[in-house]
Amino acid sequence: MTGQLILELSPAAPPTFDNFVAGANGAALAAVRAAVRGDGERAVYLWGDAGSGRSHLVAAAARTPGVVAIDDVHRLDAAGQIEAFDAFNRARASGAAFVAAGDAPPAQLAVRADLRSRFGSGLVFQLHPLGDEAKRTALRAQAASRGMALPDEVLDYLLERLPRDLGTQVAVLEALDRASLAEKRALTLPLARAAVEALGLK
Repeated sequence: MTGQLILELSPAAPPTFDNFVAGANGAALAAVRAAVRGDGERAVYLWGDAGSGRSHLVAAAARTPGVVAIDDVHRLDAAGQIEAFDAFNRARASGAAFVAAGDAPPAQLAVRADLRSRFGSGLVFQLHPLGDEAKRTALRAQAASRGMALPDEVLDYLLERLPRDLGTQVAVLEALDRASLAEKRALTLPLARAAVEALGLK
C-alpha cells in the first residue's frame, strides 16, 4: 500500500461537550454543562482512572470564558495546591464555575486538608471508562458520519489491538478512511492491519 497519507495520526479534535461520549457518565456531563451555564451547583469535582473522560470534561469546561478548570489535581505540588485553593475561593466569591478532576475522590487525595474539603464541597462524580459496546457505538457513528463502511471484523480488530482510549481509536479510524480512499478500495481487515502497522501501533 502507498501508506504516505497515514503515517501520522491527525491531531485530535478539541475536547468539547458535544464530542464527549458519555456512556455511563451522563450525569457528570450534565452537571458540568449546568455549572458552566450558571445553572445549579457551580463546583464540580470529577475522579476516575485514566481514560475515563475526566480530562476531556475539564478541557471542555475550560473553553468556556470565566470558568476555573484544573485537571490532575493529584499531581499538584505545594505551590499548585495553594494556587488551586485560592482559585476555588475566588470562583466561589465571584459566582464562577469551578471544575476539577483527579484520580481519586476528594477524601483520598494526598493534598492539604482544606483543599480536599473544597473539592468535596460541590458535586462529586466518579467517571467510568467506556465499555466495548459504547465504543462500538461511537466508532460506528464516526464511520457513518464519514460515509464509511466499517465491517465487524475491522471493528473487532481495532478494539482488540489499539490503545483503550477512544480518542486514539477515532484517530486511527480517520487514518483508515484516508488509507481506504488512497487505495481506492473498501476497508478490509488486511488493509486495517497494514495501516495500523504503518502507524506504528501494532
